[in-house]
Amino acid sequence: MSEYRTIKAAGQAELVIKKSRFICQVGRVHTEAEAQAFIAGVRKQEPKATHHVPAYQLGDDDHIQRASDDGEPAGTAGVPMLKTLQEMGLHDVVAVTTRYFGGIKLGAGGLIRAYANSVAAAVHEVGIVRRVMLQTMNLAVPYPQLDSLQHYLNTNAIALLNSDYGAAVTLTIAVPKSEAAAVAMAITDLTAGKVGITLGPLQASEVPVTE
Repeated sequence: MSEYRTIKAAGQAELVIKKSRFICQVGRVHTEAEAQAFIAGVRKQEPKATHHVPAYQLGDDDHIQRASDDGEPAGTAGVPMLKTLQEMGLHDVVAVTTRYFGGIKLGAGGLIRAYANSVAAAVHEVGIVRRVMLQTMNLAVPYPQLDSLQHYLNTNAIALLNSDYGAAVTLTIAVPKSEAAAVAMAITDLTAGKVGITLGPLQASEVPVTE
């Protein structure tokens, strides 16, 4: 999967609902072993908690999805957490909600809302990023075309990664992979084909998502 949404970083958030504490910790993972290690770490960190409810999804097309109620009534904890990750469109993420029971039963509906909201709160706390693949492009630019090309790059907010000024100018830029062909054509048209364009390697980049 070359482009997807995930959390910006690991972190946590806490909700208190009818005296029960719900502490959700989220992390980025790329393998099921990493997810299991994250879950084990939370259990070790909070050994006196009533429940540690895990959920995670990862892999190409999210083909690995796991959730457990960890002793809560069936379907009231792990599944709502996993569904929240799905609804938020997050990938390669593990979430563990630790519950300290406060003595007041919440009922099935209350538990479902509490566990789902705990995940949403943790994700909002750490933030979401969109991972995109950028195509790097090396441009051999004759000096007479430099000003117009730089204006084009600035106007279109195209990232300039490197510049080298010699007999000609060599610029290295990066654009979303899906836009590379259109950008190359625009530069060719702008400079009447006088700029040489060669493709470089793909690079992953993460862009903050505002919701």
